[in-house]
Amino acid sequence: MLKSLSKPISYPGPIVTIVMDGVGITPRVEGNAVAQANTPTLARLFKEYPNCLLKAHGKAVGLPSDEDMGNSEVGHNAIGSGQIVEQGASLVNQAIASGKLFQRDAWKEIVGNTKDRNSTLHFLGLFSDGNVHSHIDHLKALIQRAKQEGVKNVRIHILLDGRDVGEISALDYVLPFEKFLSEIRSSDFDAKIASGGGRMNITMDRYEADWSMVERGWKIHVHGEGRQFASAEQAVTTYRSEQPVIDQNLPGFVIAENGKPVGAIQDGDSVVFFNFRGDRAIEISRAFEEADLKAFDRGRCPKVCYAGMLEYDGDLHIPPRYLVPPPEIKNTMGEFLTASGISQLAISETQKYGHVTYFWNGNRSGKFSDSLETYLEIPSDRVSFDERPWMKAAEITDALIAELRTGKYRTARVNYANGDMVGHTGNLRAATIAMEALDLCLTRLLPVIDSLGGMAIITADHGNADEMYEIDKKTDQPAKSKDGKIKAKTSHTLNPVPCIFYDNQHKDAYQLADLPERGLANLASTTVNLLGFEAPGIWHPSLIRFR
Repeated sequence: MLKSLSKPISYPGPIVTIVMDGVGITPRVEGNAVAQANTPTLARLFKEYPNCLLKAHGKAVGLPSDEDMGNSEVGHNAIGSGQIVEQGASLVNQAIASGKLFQRDAWKEIVGNTKDRNSTLHFLGLFSDGNVHSHIDHLKALIQRAKQEGVKNVRIHILLDGRDVGEISALDYVLPFEKFLSEIRSSDFDAKIASGGGRMNITMDRYEADWSMVERGWKIHVHGEGRQFASAEQAVTTYRSEQPVIDQNLPGFVIAENGKPVGAIQDGDSVVFFNFRGDRAIEISRAFEEADLKAFDRGRCPKVCYAGMLEYDGDLHIPPRYLVPPPEIKNTMGEFLTASGISQLAISETQKYGHVTYFWNGNRSGKFSDSLETYLEIPSDRVSFDERPWMKAAEITDALIAELRTGKYRTARVNYANGDMVGHTGNLRAATIAMEALDLCLTRLLPVIDSLGGMAIITADHGNADEMYEIDKKTDQPAKSKDGKIKAKTSHTLNPVPCIFYDNQHKDAYQLADLPERGLANLASTTVNLLGFEAPGIWHPSLIRFR
C-alpha cells in the first residue's frame, strides 16, 4: 500500500496519462511527420505548460545498448512499473553467453525429441538484427548449438523484416546467412532455409487483429503450400521485380527441390519460435499448441515439440515450453494503486490495448482488481493504416470522455496508436494526417479533464513518426534509392519523447525536478505523487518536486 504524502495536493478530477504512441522529438524537420503536421494544440501545450524530454530507448528501457530502439512493450513496462528491467534481448544474450539457455529443460526437450525421432528441428522467426522482436545472432547461436549436440537436420523459416530495419534490406541478411549455412553444413548436418515471407503478410499478427496472416503462414511453414522457389534470394528478387513491395509485405514463399518443399513441418519434428518479443509471437504459438483452436482451420496439424524463445504470456502460459524465463516485473504501479484503493481506467484500440493492460502491468494478464479497474478495447480497423491514418482515435476519445464523466476514476491511461502504426507504413503524408487526428483528439479531451478538475501527463513510449525518411549516415541527408527516390523509414527511432504536464489546477504547486537523466521509468513515481502518495523506493524518482 502506498503511503500518503505529508502535504499532498488534491485534484477533484482524474490524473490522466496520455501515451502518444510513436511520437518522438527531434530538431530535424525533413521527413518528420510530428514537426510537419498541423498540430496547434500540441504547439500550444509545448509553449504554455511545463514539459521535458524523456529517454525511451536503449538502457533507459532495459535494452542492451543505447543503439537499440525502444518499442511499445518495453516502453509500457517502464511507464507502468517505474523500473528499468532487463528485457528480452538482454535476457537472451545473457542466457546464450552463459550457456544457461542450453542447460534448461526446454532446450534439452527440443533437442532430445529431434534426436530420439531422427526428425527435423525447425527455427521460425523474424529474420533481422533489428533487436525489437528478434536478433539473427540468436538464431545462429541456436543452430550452432544444435549441431554440436548431434541434431542432423535443421530447417529455417524466415519472416522478412523491413520495419525495424531498412525497408528493402532482406538480401543483406539472406545472403550472409546462406554463407553461414554453407560453412556449417557437413556430411551429418543439413541446414536449409525452408520458407518465408514478409512479417506483415504472414505469421506475425498480434492482438487477434487478423488471424488470416497466421493462417497464410501456417500453410507456408507447416504444409509447404505456396509459390515455390529454388532459394530465398530468388523469391525476394522475383517478388520485387513483379511488384513494388517492401520486405514486410512480401508474399509467402516455399523453398523446393524437384517440386517438393524442403522443410514442411511433420509429426515428430521440433519447432522453436526464436522471437523474444511476445505480442506477435502469441498467435502462431497458439496455432502449434492449442488443441481446439477455432481461429482458422489448420488442416493437417502435426504433433511437434514446440518452444518459444520466451514465455510470451505469463498468465496464460503461452507457450508452455520456452527457452529463456521472462523478466519478472513486480511492484508495478497497478499493483500499488489497487492495494491503495485507487480506481483506474485503461483504454486503447486493439493494436495497443495490450500495452495499456498486459505490458503496463509488468507482463501480467488480467486485472489486479475487478472492482477498481476498468479496461476498454476499441476494435481496430483491419486495413493498412496509411489508408485510414486517423485509426480509432476519435472513438477512443468518445469512450474515454464518457468514462471520465462518470466520475468513477482517480486515474486513467490511454494509448493513441496513430504515430506508431501509421509511422510503420513509411507513408509521410499519412503520418502527418495521423498526427493531426491525434491533435484534434487532444483538443476535445483536455477541456473535459479541466471541467472535471483533473490534469494530464502527455507523453509517448518511443519515437517513430518523427523520422519517416532513412538518413544517410555519411551525408546526414535523406537516403535515396537507385531511382532517386527518398527511402522511407518504417522503424522506430532513437529520439526522446515528450512529457507535458497539462495542469490548470495546481501547476504552480510543483516544478520539474533536477534529475541527471529523465526516462520513461520516472513516470510512475510522478503519477503517484500527483495522486497524493509517496513513490516506492524501488521506483525511479519523480519528474517533479513540490514547491
